[in-house]
Amino acid sequence: MMKLESADRRILKTLQKDGRISNQDLAEATSMSTSACWRRVRALQDSGVIQHYSAIVNPEACGLEFHAILHVVLTRHEPDYQKHFVHAVADRAEILDCFSTTGDADYHLRIRCHNKDAYNSFLENFMFKIPGIATVRTNLVLREIKHQMAVPLDPA
Repeated sequence: MMKLESADRRILKTLQKDGRISNQDLAEATSMSTSACWRRVRALQDSGVIQHYSAIVNPEACGLEFHAILHVVLTRHEPDYQKHFVHAVADRAEILDCFSTTGDADYHLRIRCHNKDAYNSFLENFMFKIPGIATVRTNLVLREIKHQMAVPLDPA
């Protein structure tokens, strides 16, 4: 784990707002020289603090208007069921996030589909065919109140 200094935090906050910023503009925005800024960015990449760069896509603009949270409970906590579930959900495009959690459900998934029919097909042809699933409960997302893409970098 890399210990983040204030300069690293300034770089990360700026990159989280605009990952396409040039090194010169990043250096100016963080009050650093271009060479020092580049060295710090490389160190953040090499240490794994910066995992990758990507584009943020508007799901509605792509026709993905159905948004839901699934609460999945397995029948038993057998390692084979857990491995099979994790492997099955890993590559499904509809699944944006999957979390193993405490509480009433074993897993929470965030799903995006084109519409209700596409979601029903996802359930019937995929989710309900995964061995070991006891229940799948769906909560529809009515609207997003806060969607955080950036990691909070202020020291605790």
